[in-house]
Amino acid sequence: MNTLPKTILRLARSLPEGGILSPKEFLHLGSRSAVDQAFSRLAKVGKLLRVARGAYSAPVSSRFGSRAPAPEKIVKALAAQSGEIVVPHGASAANALGLTQQVPIREVYLTSGRTRELKLGRSEVLVKHAPRWMLALGTRPAGAAVRALAWIGPTHADESLAWLRRTLPRSEWRVLTLARATLPGWMAQAIGKEAARG
Repeated sequence: MNTLPKTILRLARSLPEGGILSPKEFLHLGSRSAVDQAFSRLAKVGKLLRVARGAYSAPVSSRFGSRAPAPEKIVKALAAQSGEIVVPHGASAANALGLTQQVPIREVYLTSGRTRELKLGRSEVLVKHAPRWMLALGTRPAGAAVRALAWIGPTHADESLAWLRRTLPRSEWRVLTLARATLPGWMAQAIGKEAARG
């Protein structure tokens, strides 16, 4: 193995699980085609995973063999690299907040960037563009509540909000009520109604 693939692999293995490498990072070591070819060959033999266009990650080795990195770690690394906001989908948020027992079959994340599919071994993760209001409160519990309510919809918003008022930390409930002006009308109205009870 010549030095370019060795250098790429050494850096890939030094990154934490889910760390992302881009061929652009190695252009100082060779021509674009040589770098692309090195990445392509490493992916073909399973030493790197091509998770998205221009984004590679090292598989995780364990005593049971190698596996793809955890989806949330890949998504977090991509978000850090691109400067996007990336958060779990409303169905995952609703499950985490105790609003539903349903566990999403497919991993879906929402992003301020473009929609794309990530390939992690045999599984696929959808990273879907979302409107700004869904991402405004980020990964904090109040942000998860906004996405959960968007997924649940207006029909069941009242009982969901009654639950959220009881279970969210008081500071997060306050953040949620103060964010009403940025949310869709039906959601703002339902939050206001629940806040007035309290």
